[in-house]
Amino acid sequence: MKKLRISDLRDIGSGHILQDVMPGAYLSSGGLAFSARGERSHTHDGPDGRDYHVHGDSEAFVIMQGSGMMEINGNLIPVTTGDIVIVEPGEDHHLISSEDDPIVTVWCHAGPNHHKNQQ
Repeated sequence: MKKLRISDLRDIGSGHILQDVMPGAYLSSGGLAFSARGERSHTHDGPDGRDYHVHGDSEAFVIMQGSGMMEINGNLIPVTTGDIVIVEPGEDHHLISSEDDPIVTVWCHAGPNHHKNQQ
């Protein structure tokens, strides 16, 4: 896992904004998520309903609003507006939204090809 601030990103002018911190030539999937107060993402997603959620590629979370905790392999890391968390391949991850200041995130994956709508 890598954690940085939006202000740490280099002004690149072309390509995708996260190219210096996560592999992949193109942003290939993603979305905007509005979490409920206290919500924990991907609970019971794993095989047989276990709390286990991993990918074979990196995933970025940009904290657009609010605060919470990013759980990586059972460890809790505080996150707040302006943070970027890069989850590495194989890391079990869950985002936990604050009860007082619910979290809004942009999440994305990057890869060798454009998103299907851009091909």
